[in-house]
Amino acid sequence: MSADRPLPPDPARAATVEEFVGSLVRLRQWAGEPSLSRLRSLGGRTAASDGAMVDTLPKSTTSHVLRQSGRLPRWEFVRAFVTACFLSCDHPAELIPAELERWRAARAALAATPPPTGTAPSALPPTGTAPSALPPTGTASTAPPPTGATLPAPPPADAASSASPAPPAEEVVVAPAEGGAGPDDAVELLVRRVVREEDRARKGLLGGYDIAPVSFSSHSGRDTSGEEPDDLHTIGRFFSALSPQRLLVVGESGAGKTVLAIELVLQLLEPLLTAGPRHRMVPVRLNAARWTLSRPFEAWLAEQLVRDFGLGTDDALRLVRDRRVLPVVDGLDELDPEPSAGSPRRAIGLLAELNRYSDLSGRRPGAVVVTCRADRHDELRAAGVWLDNAVLIRLHDLTVEQIAVYLTARWPDGHPCAGRRDGIRKALSGPAGRAVHSALATPWRLLLTVTAVESGADPRELLRVDPHADPREGAELIARRLLEAYVPAATRLAPRAGRAARAARSAHGTAYQPDQVRAWLVHLAAHLRWQAARTVGADRPPPGLTAIDLVPHLLWPIGGWRLVRALHCLCAVLLAVVAMLAFWTGSAAGDLSAGPGAEQVLTLVLMTSWVGIVTGLSLSSWPAAAGGRSDVPRRRRVTGALVGALAGLPVGVLGGLTGLLLTGGKIFGPAFAVVAGGTGGLTLGTVIGLTAAGRIGAERMTVSEAILAEPVTLTGFGLCGAITGLAPLRLAHAGPAALVVGVSGAFVLAFALGVVFKITTGGWSMDAELAHPREALHRNPTIGLAFGLTGGVAAFLVFIMSQGVVESLVCALIGGVTFGLSFGAVAWTRTVIGLTVAATRGLLPLRLWTFLDWACEARLLRVSGATYQFRHRELQDFLTSPDSDG
Repeated sequence: MSADRPLPPDPARAATVEEFVGSLVRLRQWAGEPSLSRLRSLGGRTAASDGAMVDTLPKSTTSHVLRQSGRLPRWEFVRAFVTACFLSCDHPAELIPAELERWRAARAALAATPPPTGTAPSALPPTGTAPSALPPTGTASTAPPPTGATLPAPPPADAASSASPAPPAEEVVVAPAEGGAGPDDAVELLVRRVVREEDRARKGLLGGYDIAPVSFSSHSGRDTSGEEPDDLHTIGRFFSALSPQRLLVVGESGAGKTVLAIELVLQLLEPLLTAGPRHRMVPVRLNAARWTLSRPFEAWLAEQLVRDFGLGTDDALRLVRDRRVLPVVDGLDELDPEPSAGSPRRAIGLLAELNRYSDLSGRRPGAVVVTCRADRHDELRAAGVWLDNAVLIRLHDLTVEQIAVYLTARWPDGHPCAGRRDGIRKALSGPAGRAVHSALATPWRLLLTVTAVESGADPRELLRVDPHADPREGAELIARRLLEAYVPAATRLAPRAGRAARAARSAHGTAYQPDQVRAWLVHLAAHLRWQAARTVGADRPPPGLTAIDLVPHLLWPIGGWRLVRALHCLCAVLLAVVAMLAFWTGSAAGDLSAGPGAEQVLTLVLMTSWVGIVTGLSLSSWPAAAGGRSDVPRRRRVTGALVGALAGLPVGVLGGLTGLLLTGGKIFGPAFAVVAGGTGGLTLGTVIGLTAAGRIGAERMTVSEAILAEPVTLTGFGLCGAITGLAPLRLAHAGPAALVVGVSGAFVLAFALGVVFKITTGGWSMDAELAHPREALHRNPTIGLAFGLTGGVAAFLVFIMSQGVVESLVCALIGGVTFGLSFGAVAWTRTVIGLTVAATRGLLPLRLWTFLDWACEARLLRVSGATYQFRHRELQDFLTSPDSDG
């Protein structure tokens, strides 16, 4: 060290945490202001358990630590930073250990709770990038720097290894789940499902593992012109270093906001998978478009955990209340329609909710991540609304060099498209280079380009533009050309061996044609625009009725709102009337030509009331496809059926003996009462046990929740029970008292069975890991027929009292099937009618489900949770824009 060089800053003079951080800043200045990239290089790297190498001093972490002054940096960071600063100014390597000891002692004096002497320095905080990569205790944590200097060995760890007094939010220790300090099953289940869902979403967006080199910079109000931007690989570390952990991600359309959100979730989930999720928050990505105005954020967050990840209501509310969930709210700009008519009211409402969202103590802002398009963010700022206490990061456009790197990675030497890289590079560097670069500056537009080129398009024609035209107009022209070419290109490149592709060929003889595909996608996009308009005026729209979600049982309006409802009502009334006629015939209700008797009048009243309920259900605006997701092992199904049968048998026998008592033994004897009652109870118990097996350890509705959810449907169950119970009493000419008791008891029993069915059917199985958008709709007719056929068994036992076996069986079968379709499969019936009408009018393919699966394989659509979505919002909007020729 030269004699005229000043001494480095003395950390021992720091009396507070703020002064200590200031000493680190002055040390960097003393070392000649090395760039963050140089510090990252000199700080070395640490080896992950999977062999990957991660930086010890990421630029985002270093930048944040040096500009915040309220938290004591971790010793691991201080040691690497001080070492890098001294190496940067060529400080003698043999003197660095003594300098490190000074900084260690100064930090130890400020630390609140020193660990026992002899422990290893504390590891870097879990960041999600490679948290399991931290070296085990006692091993070196940094690789030799590229300058060739040998890193000094770290001094013995003592009090300096202590953690900072305020742990980061993801490490806040909360009370363990009920039952002790063991692992929280709900958290582990949520982690597993979020990982798989985000992995599927990532592949759906990227089409594989290649990712464009998206970069971002923090906008904190200070000068960052001399710092290099971060990239997606460091987003986990960047977020983990924030305090409070509130992040707002802003970027242009197609800039990679959703990909960044997915990367953040997956990076933060890595330590939860390796070290266990007991004391950390679970990041969960949520579609902002599904939030409804005036809905409390915490209640909505819990609903999403139940609906999309299958948590029980109590578990979801507990995890939200205890701040065990990190909400990553994706797509704030998609809450309000485009173009905006006035201020973005729904986005403002959601931001107000997020600004009220606090941490566990209630004294600090709660951790949250929000993504938003740049123009919508500008509107919100102009309206005086923003996310309080949040760090704003803005995604950068891709540079020409980054585009070249991506193309080389996607089309390496030897790839069939490798020769076309030069065409794109020439366009980027040619006379119209500004327009071409502006058109390709986002990952989405770059993906459009490579898809078109890989399908055979000439990049020179795709990127051709007048060099004398305005660059902005030229970029818009290229963008329209790329969007126009995407559907035909993706159709030609669609997998030929996929399951959906094979089904498409078997259904149509050949693969789908581009014009066909485009026309169908245009109608789906138009339906989403219609959904967005319906949502604006609705206080509580049905789940999935958003501007971006294609939910199978909500697609029926494509066939025509009024027409489909009218046809559904007509179909439901016909089925209901057939069901009642079958019951009237099977129960030998008698001839009405001579005038109905009192029992017949009561039967007609009950039947008419039930048909009225079916009519009302068929006219409802949005029939719900309950049933959720279930993938239950056969052994559990069998066990559930056996348990249900054993429980139902004595209940059925008791019911049969009660009927024997009420009829006075005039219609059947004790033997029939025991056999028929036992058979009915056995059947009902078996069906209930089968459905209940799918709900072990999963969401359980309470009785009150089930009644409030569908009171009309449960009343319909009760009426069917009353009609069934009335038949033997009518045959026995029972007195008024027996009629009242019997009919009322049958109504209550059937109502209770309806509640049990509601509780046991649907929802998630603990074994189900991935949702499919159609699963709930596919289960809807199954559940409906289960309702009908179990009722048909009870009806058969009644019919056989007055009819032959064949007549009773036919009437019970017809009545059970029509009952199930008209009453228990309302959503499925409405959807089938609506999509059949749409296919007849040429708006959609007849085999829509096959097409939707194929479109996902072709990367035109993607699966998001329990819905389909367009690959990108720009594609969806383009297909319904005046500029589109579709």
